[in-house]
Amino acid sequence: MSTSSNPHAVPLPTDQELVLKVIPMPADCNQNGDIFGGWVMAQVDLAGAVLPARYVRGRMATVAVNEFIFKHPVKVGDILSFFSRVQRIGNTSISVKVEVFAERFSSQGEYMKVTEATLTYVAIDETGKPRIIPKD
Repeated sequence: MSTSSNPHAVPLPTDQELVLKVIPMPADCNQNGDIFGGWVMAQVDLAGAVLPARYVRGRMATVAVNEFIFKHPVKVGDILSFFSRVQRIGNTSISVKVEVFAERFSSQGEYMKVTEATLTYVAIDETGKPRIIPKD
């Protein structure tokens, strides 16, 4: 049983890789004091590209955001942890799932899932055309 006073507190995933940690600052928030969704989306795109880069070994581009779900607002000073796992590797593309957990500044050691997304990246050549992902 959890001793947390936060009903949204969850454990961090153990079947995914921590690919990014970042703290949003006041310049990243909207008029309500919450972090811009677009800022969070940009960070998710960066985090999502980490694992595919190991396979693609060269240029790649984000070609789809298949799903993006915001569960809770992100606040200034939250410590955001981005976890990722590869879902599918095709001939030219890789799909990954990214889950983002916030550790509130005032309640460190407790985590809540704030967003998750599924993204697809495609390996591209120097001219921007899709290329085969190496299989070695």
